Amino acid sequence: MRERVDRIAEPWGDRTPYGPGGPWPVRVDAFLEPGVDADEVDRWVPTASLLHSNGDAMDVAVADGRIVGVRGRAGDRVNRGRLGPKDLFGWQANRAADRLTRPLLRRDGRLVETDWATAMSAVVERSKRLLRERGPGSIGFYTSGQLFLEEYYTLAVIARAGLGTNHLDGNTRLCTATAAEALKETFGCDGQPASYTDVDHCDTLALFGHNAAETQPVLWMRVLDRLAGSDPPRLLCVDPRPTPVARHATVHLAPRAGTNVALLNALLHEVVRTDRVDHDFVERHTVGYDELAERVADCPPSWAAGICDVPAARIEQAAELLGGAERLLSTVLQGVYQSHQATAAACQVNNLQLIRGMLGRPGCGVLQMNGQPTAENTRECGADGDLPGFRNWENDRHVAELARVWNVEPSRIPHYAPPTPAMQILRYAEQGSIRMLWITGTNLAVSLPELRRIRDILGQERLFTVVQDLYLTETARLADLVLPAATWAEKTGTFTNADRTVHLSEQAVDPPGEARPDLEILLDYARRMDFRDRDGRPLVHWHDAESAFEAWKDCSRGRPCDYSGLDYGRLRGASGIQWPCTREAPDGTERLYTEGITWAAPDTCETYGKDLVTGAAVSETEYRALNPDGRAVLKAAQYLPPHEPADARYPLQLTTGRTLYHFHTRTKTGRVPQLNAAAPDVWVELSAAEAAARQLGEGDLVEVTSPRGSVRGRLRITGIRDGMVFLPFHYGYWDTPQGDRPGADGGRAANETTITDWDPVSKQPLFKTAAARIALVARADGHRAPAPTTTASAPADGASVPPTTGGPEAVAAQHADAPEGDAS
Repeated sequence: MRERVDRIAEPWGDRTPYGPGGPWPVRVDAFLEPGVDADEVDRWVPTASLLHSNGDAMDVAVADGRIVGVRGRAGDRVNRGRLGPKDLFGWQANRAADRLTRPLLRRDGRLVETDWATAMSAVVERSKRLLRERGPGSIGFYTSGQLFLEEYYTLAVIARAGLGTNHLDGNTRLCTATAAEALKETFGCDGQPASYTDVDHCDTLALFGHNAAETQPVLWMRVLDRLAGSDPPRLLCVDPRPTPVARHATVHLAPRAGTNVALLNALLHEVVRTDRVDHDFVERHTVGYDELAERVADCPPSWAAGICDVPAARIEQAAELLGGAERLLSTVLQGVYQSHQATAAACQVNNLQLIRGMLGRPGCGVLQMNGQPTAENTRECGADGDLPGFRNWENDRHVAELARVWNVEPSRIPHYAPPTPAMQILRYAEQGSIRMLWITGTNLAVSLPELRRIRDILGQERLFTVVQDLYLTETARLADLVLPAATWAEKTGTFTNADRTVHLSEQAVDPPGEARPDLEILLDYARRMDFRDRDGRPLVHWHDAESAFEAWKDCSRGRPCDYSGLDYGRLRGASGIQWPCTREAPDGTERLYTEGITWAAPDTCETYGKDLVTGAAVSETEYRALNPDGRAVLKAAQYLPPHEPADARYPLQLTTGRTLYHFHTRTKTGRVPQLNAAAPDVWVELSAAEAAARQLGEGDLVEVTSPRGSVRGRLRITGIRDGMVFLPFHYGYWDTPQGDRPGADGGRAANETTITDWDPVSKQPLFKTAAARIALVARADGHRAPAPTTTASAPADGASVPPTTGGPEAVAAQHADAPEGDAS
């Protein structure tokens, strides 16, 4: 079957139904630049998706040294040939006319072009001076979730053992920190227990704050194909917006923002009350059940209904769905991670799986999802708030083991305190103790909360800011030094998706101008800094991506994220491979914990845990007393109200989020014609009842104001719950006359309004629990909201809004059961 489909209007394409336990049928999606035929393609170069966390395997089409399209890889376990809209069209951002091609150095208040020798000398001289005058704590790094494993590992070695700074984190703190922390709190160690293939087997799928249709569209295609097949799974959706997931759900719960713990405690209450507990599993594999049962005993659905504003009967229906499941798969994303009591709520989802005994077998498990393509790698490699290899910074044996790998003294690796999280790094920069901040592949002048404050921090004269990126972003405009970087398909490296599948991405084309791969920049810095191990040899002893990968394998050997059985040759096969991959498991590991909990013992665990309310560390002694045998920990949590409730002045709850067609701050997707046309500007979502109460209509220009700032956008009336206003967070200022901040016509970036607050355990900022008000600026007068109609921003029933389409430029091929090499 060969079809051509407008993949903006129909983002998930056609269905290929299948039943439980069957293989997901192949469907190869492809898009070639108009006017280019498949027989004109010189070569197809393997890679995987960059603009989300799913890890869709694909091949890049190259003709005359240019990228001219992509096709999905039929043999890959993740996507079986399918691609989402950002996969199909996003590669065009590589060819944007405004790519950075030469370094920029600030002179006399202006960024001017310079050469690489001058640029690298500037950062090296500043580094050496700060080390000499102020010590390693004066240097900080803020990295991305979009680099390659080899780059994160090199950065971790440079920061931890080269410079000796504890100040290294990534923008993964905004999306995946709670996922990591929840897994560590429950299982003693990071690492996704489940696999995407569990969608093939489950009879019940529960999505908690996970709008999979927009954040992981190919995974949603897998779900849709199960729903279209025989014996489809039942769906539970927890989300305050009418997402595509909610529209397909058996039960949809739309709670007030910040009340996830109350809702989850009520679900646990019902599972315990109706004795749907697998007591044998709980006895053999967990600790803490009695405390959990006691905590939720006083949390019936009627109690949660008053807090969450969800009918008690609906909560009971959801609990029946969970309690009656024979193969339960749960997924979690930003609706939990970026909301109040984030880690506490995510741990309660783990608790639901564990007390039901739904772990380590087909169709049974939990996926604490990621938000970026290589977020998993930041955690594995120690480029965020962990040590490499999921080692415990409080365990001297773990630090000594890492020191042996790097051939340095243990004292050289900072472990006097936990690695510094991103929001604290920014606070140190604000206070003046950090004097150099190196930002790689992320746009924090749009993505962090309370942007006025962030601009003030980055604008300090005493702070030397280095930005390594593809474009002159809002953040780059505030930098002292800008380094032009190569991106996906212009360099080689590996990346690991949300279910531990490792893919190799090979260089397909040259980067533009003098842009360099991030790894090359870091290796150059290490050479110029002359970092040495204790034997006087270069600390960073690798020279390219493959040798960096081999070094990482040594660091990961024997650890939970063991890559020792992988190499570039194996990763050039038909499919990615899941870690751990070892001599004993040469084909990788589909799901974890098939034979019990393996990394929670006091001597092997990645953390001893934290108090879910205060974030205070659990001591080694306390952990040994609690969990001497290394079982999963059922951590109970008390519901506490959000820190910024709605009130008379700010009567609405403000939440922010993604749309299907964009990624992060649009630095790439905003430069892609098909994607940008589908969602060209910021909009505001409000329910019909809230709009009517304020005499607002579809397309009106409105202003959303919080105690920190305001945003203007056109109004879209949707089925969002009453009492809430939604803003997409993608939009900044790089494509406006101002360039990096609001103009006279008001703010455009959602984070002008968000609160500087974070989860006490994961230190993840909370973007979904602020208070706001909304006011009319001007009537629609023929204008409409620039919001897609295909997604959660679809207009409320009865609204007359033209449908979102892509036209001829967005038509892509779909080949069901086509040979992998056929891309016509």
